[in-house]
Amino acid sequence: MTIAAFTGSALAASHEGAPAPATNRIDTQRHDAPELSAYGDYKIGVRTLEMVNPGQIDILAIDPAAEKPAEWPRYDRPLTVEVWYPADNGAEGSNELKAYLRDGKTEVTLVGQAMRDAAPVAGAEAFPLVIISHGYPGNRFLLSHLAENLASKGYVVASIDHTDSTYRTRAAFGSTLVNRSIDQKFVLDELARLSGEDGNFLNGLANTDNAAIIGYSMGGYGAIISAGGGVTQTAVDYGWGGPHGTLGVHLSGSETHNALPDERVKTIIAIGPWGKVLNFWDEETLKGISKPSLFIAGSVDDVSGYEKGVRAIWQAATGVDRALLTFDNANHNAAAPMPAPAEADKVDEDLGFNIAEHYNDAVWNTVRMNNIAQHFSTAWLDQHLKGDEAKAAYLDLVPNSNDGVWAKEDDGTNKPEHTHWHGFQNRTAKGLRYEVLKAGE
Repeated sequence: MTIAAFTGSALAASHEGAPAPATNRIDTQRHDAPELSAYGDYKIGVRTLEMVNPGQIDILAIDPAAEKPAEWPRYDRPLTVEVWYPADNGAEGSNELKAYLRDGKTEVTLVGQAMRDAAPVAGAEAFPLVIISHGYPGNRFLLSHLAENLASKGYVVASIDHTDSTYRTRAAFGSTLVNRSIDQKFVLDELARLSGEDGNFLNGLANTDNAAIIGYSMGGYGAIISAGGGVTQTAVDYGWGGPHGTLGVHLSGSETHNALPDERVKTIIAIGPWGKVLNFWDEETLKGISKPSLFIAGSVDDVSGYEKGVRAIWQAATGVDRALLTFDNANHNAAAPMPAPAEADKVDEDLGFNIAEHYNDAVWNTVRMNNIAQHFSTAWLDQHLKGDEAKAAYLDLVPNSNDGVWAKEDDGTNKPEHTHWHGFQNRTAKGLRYEVLKAGE
């Protein structure tokens, strides 16, 4: 969250004296934004897809207080997916997105660079796919700042509305626990099908064999499971979790979980992933993570935990190369949520708090964190999905940004003692840590 929660233009009085609509920008680049946060060369399109995953366990139809049913009730699970993609240079369309706030009642307009239903770029090699998974509750627009930013750089980005987990569909938590990773894999499968379908805008556009998952909070929980981190028996047995052991589908070592990690997913980025402080994983189960992983967290995260939460996950994922980006003194909202829309600055009586708190941080400016997340996500994904080794320099950093030294020659070349974080302007790499562990460490 930010001290200045709203980065768009303030409400302005019209010539009739009534306030003009808010301009809730999701594409703001601050003057001190790191280099790789800048938008790329592609115009951006955005479209909405409706998907249905047939025959899924209907968690909401299972009564935890009743006897375990002989067979799980099943239903066809609906998912709405927003897709951002590189668009044709001459494409046109509305730059507005309609999204609901945390209260699930207030619909607002977000404004970015993506154009609704724009023609996709033609003649290019298929672009890597990035799947984005929001928190609980959340929606597919919560990380829209990152989605369209990556699309401008040559990615197809699909952000999921997870049924039973959105602001308007929030329901039994067990549904979120069981369905997150299943949703992620189904969307990957469905996008693979559509990308091979004649006449579909994704045909020839998305390379679903070269994919990543970015998850925030419960989305990060799902990303870890999708990457191979099966849950513990303790997690399966929680009475408030998946009813009657339904979370056992993700039990570490089970046949169902062993079949879940997908070779098409090359890496994950988990922002504030939830679960470790409640023993959903332990050191043994986290060894199952099989995808190179970037973890992002606030050092005072009181939802997912830091030392015993995100940092402990990073330390225990010994099977892969991984990194941890820490925003010192940031809470659970570090990096992921978009800037709070102007309309969010109100107390909701049902929720009992100011809605802007869902998006803001008490210390860090949201746009600043968004820009840093865009920078590191670009470097990480370009290296792991595009094989761009030039981006390695942006990830070869002194662990504590405050220790970096700015030392340049008059012609701009680095002096031997220069250790300032690469891609950050002088005096702007502050309050951050970037730590790396190799597989086996």
